[in-house]
Amino acid sequence: MSTASHMLVPMTDFVIEYYSHEGYADLHTLRVMNNYANFLKMLLSLEMFVPTDQLGNILKEPKNYSDWKSLSHNRTLNGGDFSSVLDEYKYYNKAESKCLFDGFQVAYNGFSVVRIVATYNKDIELSFSKVEGKFQHYDTVESLLNFEAVFLSITAQEKIGLKI
Repeated sequence: MSTASHMLVPMTDFVIEYYSHEGYADLHTLRVMNNYANFLKMLLSLEMFVPTDQLGNILKEPKNYSDWKSLSHNRTLNGGDFSSVLDEYKYYNKAESKCLFDGFQVAYNGFSVVRIVATYNKDIELSFSKVEGKFQHYDTVESLLNFEAVFLSITAQEKIGLKI
């Protein structure tokens, strides 16, 4: 698959692109196409974009998190109890690994609304209503195709079944 595999694309483009590189439609290819179609139909949630706790509350990035994450022995997740201060990093890392889209950050976290933006393009902005528990104007992953470029995380690519 080309470099576009990390970007959200319409289903028809995905099928044409994927098939052109695979050359034949085996069971794996059909499974990937089905996975991508189901992925596009998923309802959007805040945890797809930014790390949240189990209740859907946005997690604050721990101090010096990027330094901690840059150490190779901290890149792998180990399950367990997150009771110590060091485990705050692991808890955040685990929540971050659930995000399906790369490059989003919280621009505003108010009482009833959260606004997130893509770090690579500030024109890509989404508002999430905490009261309704859903995004305003966008329902499914497929609705994000209105934006010029939305990038898939490694987690999303694995979920779809793409070779990374």
